[in-house]
Amino acid sequence: MKAKGTYTVKKWEESTNRQMTPETKMTKASVEYSFSGEIEGKAVVEYLMFYSQFDPNDQHKSSASYVGLILFDGTLSGASGSFVLEDNGTFDAGTAKSMLRIARGSGTGQLKGIHGTGMYLANREGCHFELDFDFT
Repeated sequence: MKAKGTYTVKKWEESTNRQMTPETKMTKASVEYSFSGEIEGKAVVEYLMFYSQFDPNDQHKSSASYVGLILFDGTLSGASGSFVLEDNGTFDAGTAKSMLRIARGSGTGQLKGIHGTGMYLANREGCHFELDFDFT
């Protein structure tokens, strides 16, 4: 099965863990998202990020790689519950791209037994989310 949707950032709190050089650093970000479409609900995520190029004057000129665990709670193609997504992505030239994997055993409610993969793309034109999933 496939589900598509869009999302918006509701909260983004990021702090530097280690400044390695003036242009490189490691950070942690606590983020909240709101989803709409075939994926409807809220999500919270903790990201660990490495900036290989950081521009404090214009963050869209920065480059980073990141990993995160996203806890989604809502409905997916009409089924309600929650699940965890493992997020592995990059940010470059103002665009975030991520590959996602549903953590096995994380589904609750009507989403129990869910597994699959997905992706998201966020840029100046919007934030788009896609998930390929099934149930065991």
